[in-house]
Formats: sequence, structure tokens, C-alpha cells
Amino acid sequence: MNIESIKYSLRNLNHRKGRSLLTILSIFMGIATIFIFISFGAGLYDYIGELSSGTSVDKVLIQAKGVGIPGLDDTFALTEKDLEVVEKTSGIKEATAISFKTAEVIKDGKKVFTFVIGYDPESTLLFELSNVGIDKGKWLDKKDNGKVLAGYNYQKPDLIFPKPFDLNDKIEIQGQELRIVGFLESIGSPPDDAQLYVTEEQLDILFPGNNSYGWIIASVKDINEIDLVIERLEKKLRKNRGLDEGKEDFFVQSYQDLIDSFAGALNIVIGFIILIALISVLVSAVNTANTMITSVLERIKEIGIMKAVGSPNSAIFNIFLFESSLLGFIAGAVGVLVGFTITSIVGSILDGMGWGFLSPYYHPYLFIGLIAFATITGAISGVIPAIKASKIKPVNALRYE
Repeated sequence: MNIESIKYSLRNLNHRKGRSLLTILSIFMGIATIFIFISFGAGLYDYIGELSSGTSVDKVLIQAKGVGIPGLDDTFALTEKDLEVVEKTSGIKEATAISFKTAEVIKDGKKVFTFVIGYDPESTLLFELSNVGIDKGKWLDKKDNGKVLAGYNYQKPDLIFPKPFDLNDKIEIQGQELRIVGFLESIGSPPDDAQLYVTEEQLDILFPGNNSYGWIIASVKDINEIDLVIERLEKKLRKNRGLDEGKEDFFVQSYQDLIDSFAGALNIVIGFIILIALISVLVSAVNTANTMITSVLERIKEIGIMKAVGSPNSAIFNIFLFESSLLGFIAGAVGVLVGFTITSIVGSILDGMGWGFLSPYYHPYLFIGLIAFATITGAISGVIPAIKASKIKPVNALRYE
């Protein structure tokens, strides 16, 4: 297209700016929706990628079946004997057991309930799963009874309690005061960042009579044999618990399988939402085509004059294709801008509330791809009207009423 043709198209769009704005609006809403869900979905995938790092790929989880959080339903629980079976299974390098209990925590008259996790401080398997380290203070030692390792949010005001805790502060758990020796790094989830960690012995003091586990975490010697090791674990645990195959009251799976299951569910949810957004864009494309057809009908005489003075069919075709493409481009740019603004604001709010793992992730391809997609959608919508305009005969066009 030459400069004059471009100017002509721009004047036409400006002359019919009300219709042009409505067309842009119908497209950009779909683009903004796709941007929002892809950016937040990418953030979740990025979080999953962190969980699936090298420190967790060799891990196997054994969980007791039950209602709700593993370990809170004593009807199905793992025992010390189960831990011994896991430790003695061929291919297992290390294993440790984890207990979960719901505890009452009080500060300045405010009461909250959270999970207290009892673990063996000599094993790092629990914290390797989520790649979390110490933000302040130190790890628990084996003999650190009367002490507690606190989640990240306890050191921040208004996330759990109005006033935050600091190192060496006393925290009241189940009516007993324990001293805080360290704070974990942020996991990015308020429930996880509100958990408290104590030694197994201290958990027995807080909850007398506790003799069961919710999880057993194990690492394998050879990652290439992890499926074989899982088969061995299932067989030995069934034998130890006197269960037939298919009637297990426990789960055995690799941590990577657990993450993959979550990612698979995430794929379905995000895919469904994006499908709805794409339908919206399709409807917008039909609307754009309708706008361009109307524009052709309104400008038949203009087309006849242009053809009478020598404009070829290709020039007419390019004018209408350019107009529909430009509408798509503007809609894509506005949609991406609106989507970025919304996700940035919502991401900041979520981060401030402690839901950092839900933060959006932006990739340059997301911006470029959606603008290009909107432009191509606009162009495709204008192809049929452009062809129709280019084939109008000058004589018929000049006589058109």
C-alpha cells in the first residue's frame, strides 16, 4: 500500500470512529481475558517448575488414606513399623516420617488455628520438597525441645497476628510457650507460611499419645529406578499391613508424579478458560467482518470512483484488509495493556496478602503473540469483505444507490 491509501483508510476509520471503537472493544476484551489467564497460569507453572527442581526429583511420598489432610484422620495412619519397612527397602537412600496436628496459637488475646508439623531435624527431606530455606535464625536441632521453627508470615504484621514475632520470642501453642529459633523463607501460600515446625519429641509433649505419621518421605539412590522402587515399597507395605493388592489404605507416588497431577489439572482449568476467551474472540471476529461488510456497502460509490481513475483490484483489496488488520492490531495492543495493568494490580494485592505463588509471570512472547494473534484475527475477518470490495464493477458501483 502507498501512503495515500493508508491515509484514506485512516480517514475512513476516524470518520466511522464509533463503529471502529465498538469493534476494537469486542476484540480487546477477549485478548485481555486470554492475557490475564495465561500470565497467571504461567506464574503457577513457574512455581511448579521450582517445586520440580533437582532437590525433589528423587523423592517418594507415602501417605495414609483418610479424610482431609493426611495424618489428621487416625483411622488410617502410618506407623514406626512402616517407616522401618521403607528404610529397609532396596533402592531407598534415606527416609523420614512427618506428623501433622492442628494447634491453637494465641498472641495478645487473638486465637488462630494452624498446623504444627513434627519432624526429625536430622533429616532435610521435608524442606527439600518445597526448596525452602531459613530466612532468619537457625534450623532446629535434635534436642531442641521447647523451641519452634515458624513459617515466614509470623514475622510480618497483620498476616497472622497484628504484631509480628521476632527471634527468641515466646509463642503460645496448645497452652504451652515455645521459643522461636528461626523463620522459614516464604513459600508463597498463607496456609503453608503459617505452619509451625517442632521436633518429634516436642510434638509428643504438645499432643500426648501421638504415635502415628501422616507422611513418610524417602529419597531413592537411583532416580532411573524410582518406578521400580515404588513397586517394591507398595509390595512390602501391603505385606507389613496385611493388605491385599487393590485394597491399600496408603498411597505411594513420586513427588514428581504428584506435581504432574497438579499440572495436569491446571492444564484442564486454564485450557477451558482460554477456550471460552477464544470463543469470545471468534465472536469478535464475526463482528469485525460484519463491520467491514457494512463499510464496503457504504463506500461502493467511492470504490467505483477509485476503480474509474485506475485503481487495480489489489489496491482496493489491500485498503480493506489494512483497515481490518489495523482494528485487530489496536484491539490487541489495548487488550494486552489492559491485561497487564489488571494482572499487575491483582498480583501486587495477592503478594501483599501472602499468596506470592499466585503472582503472574510475563514472557515477551505473550505480549508479541497476543498482539499478532489479534492482528491476524482482524485480517482474516476482513478478507471476505476485501475480496467483495475488490470485485465490484465500476459501472455498477457508480449507479449504486
